[in-house]
Amino acid sequence: MTTKHPAATDTRPGAVQVSVHDKATGAVVVNAAIALYRGTGDCARFEPDNWDGGLEPPLEVRITDARGYATFSDLPPAAYVAVYDHFPVMAPQCAQVHAGCAALLCFDLEVDPEVTLSFETPDCQPSDCHIARVSDRVTAQVSFFGDASGDVRSHIDVVPVAPWTRVRGEDYQFTCTVRRPGVQRFEAQMLLGRRATAMLAGVAGPGASGAGGPPAMIALTTEFEAEERTPQLIAGNVGVSLSRTETEPTEDLPLWTLIRNSTEAMSFTNYLHFIDSLFCAEPSNSNAFGPAGFEGERFLKKADRFHHLRHRRALPFTDAESYRVLKAATEAFVMVNCGVLSKPLAFNPDEDNAYLDRRDIPPGKDLETVLLNDYLEKVDGTATLPYLAIIRRKLPDIPIQLAQGREHDADLCFGILQDKLANPCLLELIWSYWHEEGMLVQTMNAITQRFQNVRGPGVNDPLANTEIDMLRPLNNLIWGYTQDEQHRLTVVRRNYEYDHHYGVRLDGKAVQHIRAADTRSKFLEAFHHLLRLCTQFYKQDDDTTVKADAFPVLNALKEVHLILSQGAHNQFGDLPSTARIEMLMQQWLLARPEFREFLPTRLMVAYPEPWMDRVDAMKKLQGWTDTSVVHFRSLAMFGEQVLLSVRYGAWADIYEPTPAFNWARFWRPQVQGYIHAYRAATGVDLSVEKVDAQAEATIPSVLLRQRLAEQIRGTA
Repeated sequence: MTTKHPAATDTRPGAVQVSVHDKATGAVVVNAAIALYRGTGDCARFEPDNWDGGLEPPLEVRITDARGYATFSDLPPAAYVAVYDHFPVMAPQCAQVHAGCAALLCFDLEVDPEVTLSFETPDCQPSDCHIARVSDRVTAQVSFFGDASGDVRSHIDVVPVAPWTRVRGEDYQFTCTVRRPGVQRFEAQMLLGRRATAMLAGVAGPGASGAGGPPAMIALTTEFEAEERTPQLIAGNVGVSLSRTETEPTEDLPLWTLIRNSTEAMSFTNYLHFIDSLFCAEPSNSNAFGPAGFEGERFLKKADRFHHLRHRRALPFTDAESYRVLKAATEAFVMVNCGVLSKPLAFNPDEDNAYLDRRDIPPGKDLETVLLNDYLEKVDGTATLPYLAIIRRKLPDIPIQLAQGREHDADLCFGILQDKLANPCLLELIWSYWHEEGMLVQTMNAITQRFQNVRGPGVNDPLANTEIDMLRPLNNLIWGYTQDEQHRLTVVRRNYEYDHHYGVRLDGKAVQHIRAADTRSKFLEAFHHLLRLCTQFYKQDDDTTVKADAFPVLNALKEVHLILSQGAHNQFGDLPSTARIEMLMQQWLLARPEFREFLPTRLMVAYPEPWMDRVDAMKKLQGWTDTSVVHFRSLAMFGEQVLLSVRYGAWADIYEPTPAFNWARFWRPQVQGYIHAYRAATGVDLSVEKVDAQAEATIPSVLLRQRLAEQIRGTA
């Protein structure tokens, strides 16, 4: 339905009245700019195709009123040319004004607008009725004919009147939901854009819009009837439930999955399986201890790396072959598993999709396909993580070196190693830090001191009168470990790097006076702030009546990512892997059955890994902290996974909250596990909103020393 064109009303002498309307429907065109020029000769010889009115400016420019008319008054007798300056293009028209007479002109546009309505039920099924019902979805399709070329259509738009809204991706399709019964109306304005011709540029007259002004408009209206929906009786029990907020898959899901799978593959359990498979399995049953899944597929690769390294790693002392082989095997295990993009990729589709489903995250397409086709970026022909691609673009003048199996030779060249760009070794030093705070290294140091017949500090050494005869089967291993002390990282060396990475330090006599050149003093505050925001996000996300706000989490991720990247220098590439190799060997030695007889362990406690009860037993003997090493192992494992996802994600270039929304859901077990373990170890609860700011920013070693002092006072 459109507004019909009314009859002419201004027929005064010396006037030219111009009307604009649609030829087929009679719909009036308002706000149309009409320019009037002085013609040459008379209208009988006027040829529209040969007329050129651009030599002189128009006499006057007016726009059509609500009835579709533009009137030019008080004109002397002469020939006049009227020009319509909108789309679609219309030929100019000539009007002859005689003394005492008025002239009428009419621009008949061939737009022919038409509105077609269709109805859809609430469950998105097409309705076969011509009458809408309450809650139905009504779609209005506006079409027009005439000159429908691409250039013309690009200058014509349709703007609906509320509550109608434009269908996403469609130019002339609009929708609304029926809210009440009765007569409903679709209303819209068809906008005919200005041609902004040179002959009208900068010219304005009374009531004129000028070049670039508002477009001409045709009002579109149509009506339909809506009625109440017939209620349907439902028998039986009717249940109502609320579900959590929906989200959509993002391209960084494969990276988080690889981080989770790879770090779990580097667990002590898999390490124990690998070592046992190499040294303890019978030749006829070599796979008796072999791990399953992608870890099993990498077994041959680790074995090859082990055989390669065992011939290159040598020790400068005798009777240490067992220790040398263990060291080479551990290095092979870490080097193969730490690369997040190592082939085969660490995907396990069934388990990965089940994990995402438990987090209420839709998996979308195959994770490996998304990783290779959508997430990784090509840099100089090398596929790498988006974060590393950003770093590479900052260094365009540095060439990429190919090691070609001689990685140490490539280190001598000036350039970036392709393998480190394409497949970075994802290890976090926080894993070693928390195990050291859990007294793993101190336990092994006390044992080697006793092995060398050295009395421990203090008057009474708990191990002084302990017989070590039951450790005789491990003599070669402990001998090699002890002799290799000069080639292992010192506590001072690790402590400086802990401070460089995370702004945390150990507490003890050996590390009392460190003078760090560069420290991440803001890391602990920023990381704990992120964990607290995650706790608030989880409360909102569990409330099915609200949509959780992920913007605070996104901003906190950006802050932690920036601080972590500032510490990715100095010994960042080598010290974490070296510390991991050394501590894995310490765990394996303590897990040997001989230590069960050497230390008074508690067999009925279900420790996740067999070395843990040895450490707790040593802490009991020495009077160290009574917090179980289980909590420190949780801090190490969960902290590494969370920080890897923050460090290697391209958070600096993300502004939408959806990736942060998915990140918080994906890492929820790790985040809440870390918060719980941190409270158990230090006494500070990071989940409360009003936590003591001073305690939150205090480094863990100070909190642990304070708890140990309270423990000693309580037993005095």
